This record gives sequence, structure tokens and C-alpha cells, in this order.
Amino acid sequence: MAQLVLLPGKERQLARHHPWIFAAAVDRLEGRPRAGDTVEVVAANGRPLAKAGWSPESKIRARVWTFDTQEIVDDAFFKRRVQAAVERRLLLPELCEQEGLRLLHGESDGLPGVIADRYGDTVVLQLTAAGADKWRPALVRALQRATGCARIYERSDSDVRRLEGLLPVAGWLLGEASPTPLSIVENDVRMRVDIVAGHKTGFYLDQRDNRLLTRVLASGRRTLNCFCYSGGFSLQALAGGASEVLSIDSSGPALATAAENLALNPQLDASRAEWREADVFNELRRLKGKGERFDLIILDPPKFAPSAAHAERAARAYRDINVFGFRLLSPGGLLMSYSCSGGISREHFQEIVADAAISAGREARILRRLTAPADHPVRLNFSEGEYLKGLLCQAD
Repeated sequence: MAQLVLLPGKERQLARHHPWIFAAAVDRLEGRPRAGDTVEVVAANGRPLAKAGWSPESKIRARVWTFDTQEIVDDAFFKRRVQAAVERRLLLPELCEQEGLRLLHGESDGLPGVIADRYGDTVVLQLTAAGADKWRPALVRALQRATGCARIYERSDSDVRRLEGLLPVAGWLLGEASPTPLSIVENDVRMRVDIVAGHKTGFYLDQRDNRLLTRVLASGRRTLNCFCYSGGFSLQALAGGASEVLSIDSSGPALATAAENLALNPQLDASRAEWREADVFNELRRLKGKGERFDLIILDPPKFAPSAAHAERAARAYRDINVFGFRLLSPGGLLMSYSCSGGISREHFQEIVADAAISAGREARILRRLTAPADHPVRLNFSEGEYLKGLLCQAD
């Protein structure tokens, strides 16, 4: 096995079980591993530290599979890791009956670069690192065994694969498409899941608990949902008794899917819903100019900062969107604001929202910090996994 030798002192992060090894920490590579091969990571003095997946094209040169230097990384290793991750979810009662569930969450489950989401009898697998890509067949076998699912579809088409020197990959790994459209029931609302062309793996499972909170808060409130995508927040607001729900997105196809999702739920009052195709920033300016006010506003924009290098530009975008949100809030109104940008920390996001409230001339307070649900665990010693930040604020 090839050895990845670290520079003196660079083993300290590994001692804290941080699973990433950056190029700047590497002294030399002994051997000629191919992309994705497992390498032994050793300190400058030759002390074994970990075993990791080698990624020569990425700034993250290796991602740790195991800190047990005696453990063998083979098919049985992935069988154990996948089984443990699936069983971990079964420990939590609130996840047992969920039709949509995250089964594997990368580094947090000891499987860097591996995401797997379950929708009914279908699993969607996403591989974002060279090491994960190498073990595709083993992961498929492990998922089939742990879940009993009839279908596994791959959606390894995210932009981050380019940083690993990997091409996008998508297609069926097990079984074939169901003859009926795929959908799940989440908190009594049925939602269609497009695993082929939808965002991420087809649905934003990480907002399940926050959509339920929207339902709880929406009763009697005039609601505005910005960047609404397929309407998850909107439908939960309707289910909670919102007086009306205006949903805005720049994507016509996304709005068409949202309207279809509403049609799947005849128990909801469709007359209270309006879908509007528009640039959200421009539309919020227009609504402010018309003197519109809303009692509940949801701001769930796309990723403005994919990395720390984009943080400054992203901070301006988050500030602007939250200024508009606070200006449109009725007195006592509620703002649910989110960021899924890894380049914006939780503390920085709170500062941005606080500054936006001041710039909008509003007094506001945080009622709750909003996070991802239990099937998206975050390792205590790996803060980079905390990608979803959210705040529930009330303005005077």
C-alpha cells in the first residue's frame, strides 16, 4: 500500500479525527496509487495515523476511511459502515416511519464523499470524492443488503466532482424506473420526487423538520415563500391553515412541479395558493414598492457560497435578501431564513441576519436556531458538516 507522508506537525488535525488531509499538509507520496486507491497516512516520523482514499486532483488530497491503522478497507468494511449508518437512524423513533430519509451522510457516517437518500423502495446514491467513486460496487451491494430496496439510482452529477477530476455519472445501478411516478408522504403531505432531474438527489430532505415548523406557525398568517422550488414549505403552510401563500421561484419547471404537488393533496385549499415565476430579488423590491406585508416569510435560497472563497460575495446576497424580508414583515411577523452555504459559518450567518434587521430599520429577535433533521447527523469533531444554518426571527 502506498504511503502518504505528512509534514512535521500536520498530524495534529488527524489526532482530533478530522477526516480531511489537505495538499499543504503533505510532504511526499511514496508509491504510485491511482485516484481513489487507499493509502496509508503516516506522520513525518513514520508513525501510522490512518487509511484514506487518495485524490490527486483535489486540494483535499485524501479523505480518511478509518483511524484504526489495522482495519482493512475492503467490501466488508463498507458493508459494516453502511449497516451501522442505517441502524443508527432506526434508533430514533421520529425517523422510523419516514418515507424519505437520508441513510448515509458522508464523513458523519465515516463514509467521506458518500450520500444516500431513500425514497420509499428507491435509494439515490451520490458519490462526490475519488475514494468513494472507487468503491461504487461495494456500496451498492451494502445498500441493497442493509435496506432491501429494489432500486438504486446514481446521481453523481454535482459540480464538486470536477474538483476531484471525476466526470458526472447518473443512471440505474440496481433495478429500473418504477412505472408510476415516485412520491413520498412527509408530515401528511404528498410530494413528488424527481430523482433524475430534480435538485440534489430529488428532494431537500434536510428541511423536513423546518417544513413541519412552518406548518405549526402558519395558522391564519399571510405567507411568502421565496425560492420555493417544488413547494415543500408552501404546502406545509397551507396544511397549517395559512390565510394565503405566495410562492416565488425563477424556475418555471419547478413551479409546475409545485402546482402538481398541490394537486396531489386535495385536502389542501388550492384557492389560497399563488405560484409566481420571477427573480426573487426583483420581485421583493416590487412587493415592497406596492406596500405589501406578510405575517410569515420563508427565505430558503440556493447555495450562494460553495466555498470560503465566495463568502464575501455570498454575505452581500444573504444580507440583501434578508433586508427585503424584514422590510416586508408585518409587525410581530416571523422570518424563517436559511443558508446551505458551507463557506458561511453559523456565527457569520447570524451576524448577516442581525445586520439585515438593523438595515431594514426593524427590531428583531431570534426565537430559534433551525437545523437539519436527525437523519443528517454531524460529527462533533468535523464542523464542516454543518452546512445548513437557519434562524427563526420575529420583528417588532
